[in-house]
Amino acid sequence: MIESPANRLCVGILTLNEERRIARCIESASFADQIVVIDSGSTDATRDIASRMGAEVHMLPDWQGFAVQRNRMLPLVRCDYFFFLDADEVITDELRREIQQAVASGENAAWKVYWDQVAFGKALSRMAKTAGGVKRLFRTHNVLEFKGVVHEYAQLRDETVPMHVFKGRLLHFSRDTVYESLLKLAQYAQLGARRREQAGKRGGIWRGLGSAATNFVRFYVLRRGFLCGPQGFLFCLVVALECFFRYAILEYDPPQEDTAVVKR
Repeated sequence: MIESPANRLCVGILTLNEERRIARCIESASFADQIVVIDSGSTDATRDIASRMGAEVHMLPDWQGFAVQRNRMLPLVRCDYFFFLDADEVITDELRREIQQAVASGENAAWKVYWDQVAFGKALSRMAKTAGGVKRLFRTHNVLEFKGVVHEYAQLRDETVPMHVFKGRLLHFSRDTVYESLLKLAQYAQLGARRREQAGKRGGIWRGLGSAATNFVRFYVLRRGFLCGPQGFLFCLVVALECFFRYAILEYDPPQEDTAVVKR
C-alpha cells in the first residue's frame, strides 16, 4: 500500500450484470482517488461502462462468495483508506462530505453507514434505519479479511479502534421490480438457510411463520414502513417472506453447497 496526500481513499465495488446501475454508483464515488471494480463475470456492458468512467476493472469469475471477492480486492488497494460499496448503492452528498472529513482526519478508526432503501421506484426515507449499521470505512492496513456468506463484514487487525457512525446514508436500490425481488428472495432464502444450517439451527413451517411475522411487524410497524405507502408494504412483505422461506428450505429442502453467483 502506498500512502501519499494524493492517494488517500479507495472505493471498492463488486459487480455482476449491473449496466443499469454501475454508472450512477461510480459517479457517486468519483471523489475517491482510486475506484476498483471486481466483476464476477458480467455478460452485459458493466465492465465497459466502469472502465470508461475511470475505474480499475478486474474480472474474477471464479465465484466463491461475497467475502472472497472482497478479499481478492484488498491487494489491489493503493490508498490508506478503504470504503466498500455495492453496485446498487449510491453515496449521497451528505455522506460524501462525511467520508472526506473522516479521511482528512487521518484517524485510525472505523465508520459505520446506514441505508435508505429505494424500492419499487420510491425512496423509503420515512422508515427508521432499515439496514446497514455496517462498518464500511477503515484504514486499509487495519483490514485483515472479509468474512460472511452473504452480508460480509470486515475483520480488523485491531478491533479496539474507535467506532464512528456517519449521519449521511447510502441509497440502496435493492428492489426495482417485483419480479427481481422474487428472484433475490429465492437466492437469499437459500443463503440464509445455509448459514442457519451451519449454526446448527432447525427449520420448519412454524419457525418460519414466527420469523416472518416478527420481522413484518418489526419493519412495517416499529420501523414505520406503513408511512411509505404501497412500496413500503411490498418491501416489508418481501423481507418477511424471505424470513419464512429460510426455515422452510432448512426443513424440506436442505441447502446444498451452491457456487452460483448471487446478486445483491
